[in-house]
Amino acid sequence: MRPGAIALVTGANRGIGLETARQLALRGAVVLLGSRDAERGATAARSLEKDGLRVTPVAVDVADTGSVAALAARLERDHGRLDILVNNAGVFAGATATATTADLTRGLLDVNVTGAVAMIHALLPLLRRSPAPRIVNVSSTTASFGLTVSGADLPGDASLRLAYTASKAALNMLTVQYALAFRQEPDLKHVKINSASPGWTATAMNDFSAPRTVQEGARALITLATLADDGPSGGFFDEHGALAW
Repeated sequence: MRPGAIALVTGANRGIGLETARQLALRGAVVLLGSRDAERGATAARSLEKDGLRVTPVAVDVADTGSVAALAARLERDHGRLDILVNNAGVFAGATATATTADLTRGLLDVNVTGAVAMIHALLPLLRRSPAPRIVNVSSTTASFGLTVSGADLPGDASLRLAYTASKAALNMLTVQYALAFRQEPDLKHVKINSASPGWTATAMNDFSAPRTVQEGARALITLATLADDGPSGGFFDEHGALAW
């Protein structure tokens, strides 16, 4: 990562997003802490300031294209480019297969999939201007087709995550398709985009029932956000390396 890189992390007012913002700031990035709730974002930013870190809270609802457009305009005005985009904002709603409704699924897709598309579309003009743009889409090990059909012991309650895992699997496919498309355009070939699995990390999403800390959960995100120029693009990784699609 180049000194003074401009980094935006969505869903960063708590959990893995907040820790990712903290670690990027520790590495010298100019961090924009994205939060749907402006007040919670400001509170999170102040918590980092207590550690001597400077981050700027920015309000953004990834499911609202107007909100995303307003943020893009602000970044254009204040910075003129974006070096790192971490699409961390995500939601979970548990339901059994027979109880999973279209409305529940739509709500997850609006944030976990369409929200990432909205962010990339709006911010791509700023990412183009970066000498080393990095996009990290935060996925889940449970979105792996290979691991799921193999019968691997994946974390959490498999009976309740039908719609969630489908949304994260769709996000993985978006990552691949973006990577393939970027390689075809001369002014986008330098963009690296990858999916990251934090592992089963203790956050509000799972009532802090998971065994991993947010520091552990952020490892893969930080690695992919700070990739060297010869790093991979279009992959799916956890902190240990490539994951099965």
